[in-house]
Amino acid sequence: MRTGESPSGVLRAAGRWSSRVGAILLMAGCAVSPFSLAPLGQAPALPTEYFVAADTEAAPTMPTSALPSPSPPSTVLATPTPTLHPLTIASLRQREYPGSEVVFEAALDPGANYQRSLVTYMSEGLRIFALLTVPNGEMPDTGWPVIIFNHGFIPPDEYRTTERYIAYVDSLARSGFIVFRPDYRGHGESDGIASGAYGSPDYLVDVLNAVTAMRRYPAADPARIGMWGHSMGGYLTLRAMVVDPGIQAGVIWAGVVGSYPDLLSRWRPTPTPGGPETATPAYRGRWRAELWEAFGSPDENPEFWRSISADSFLTEISGPLQLHHGTADTSVPFVFSEELYQKALAAGATVEFYSYPGADHNLSAPFSLAMGRTIEFFQRYLGDA
Repeated sequence: MRTGESPSGVLRAAGRWSSRVGAILLMAGCAVSPFSLAPLGQAPALPTEYFVAADTEAAPTMPTSALPSPSPPSTVLATPTPTLHPLTIASLRQREYPGSEVVFEAALDPGANYQRSLVTYMSEGLRIFALLTVPNGEMPDTGWPVIIFNHGFIPPDEYRTTERYIAYVDSLARSGFIVFRPDYRGHGESDGIASGAYGSPDYLVDVLNAVTAMRRYPAADPARIGMWGHSMGGYLTLRAMVVDPGIQAGVIWAGVVGSYPDLLSRWRPTPTPGGPETATPAYRGRWRAELWEAFGSPDENPEFWRSISADSFLTEISGPLQLHHGTADTSVPFVFSEELYQKALAAGATVEFYSYPGADHNLSAPFSLAMGRTIEFFQRYLGDA
């Protein structure tokens, strides 16, 4: 048994890939050819709690004195057009993520065998900064494989593009991958407001626009795009993989990958909304009280909470998934990864799970082992052109 493995060893299972019902639609006639994700299959009838009804206004009625008949006209009400809540997976699949061309902003010090640059791309009209690494050497005929790198929570006012995760990015970049690490909106020099990941789709929108930007990047292979995420970035990675069918593989370290009911009750448990303890900063928990107040508890409205939980859609995950988690993690419960592994197996997904006894949230002690497994996984699923 190798150092860093649980007593049961490496839990690995290869399941069948479930066929996606959805497809990427290219917008014909556009010079840029952005893609949009259509709803998967025939959508079931959803309860009204899923929807936010559009405002309606009664049509004006004429005074009876102006009518040729004493019979007053009937008041006509406009039919409301329901809109899916923006956190639902169905809503995210209906949105468009056109991305943009990648714009070079500044050259940074190179790595051992790769070039580093500060670049920007567009997401919902916002200019988003990112760290881009490109391997040296002869580019494959189809372009380099790409890893979208989703960082974990860092207070937005403390975030710097080139700080933290240095060893993580370097390890992936040295292994022959383009690494694209987006600064979510409101982080570093990126435009916009840092709204948080769990109560708003904004960060995920930035990540999915980053995927499109890389599909358009000349040195990248658009058919070989994977995703890596840590902690909050793991939450974004899992959601991205049930929204975008073109993400070929994903690796998550210590991810916030529980269902939304789990996030409420098993991770920084949420008290009944309305108490003084719910007054938390916008990016650190207000979403809990707002969703609870708007849609009721998971017991009262289980359909809504399932509709926003990525683990409810594992039969449609876009590619193989690898999970890593330390048993001594005090930031994100180890059980989140453990249970996601079991759910993914039951859904027929291709999934691997590595547990690290005594390891912390950053997998500091087994870092080399975990990173070696991560690189081998990406090489297996993204390495061949």
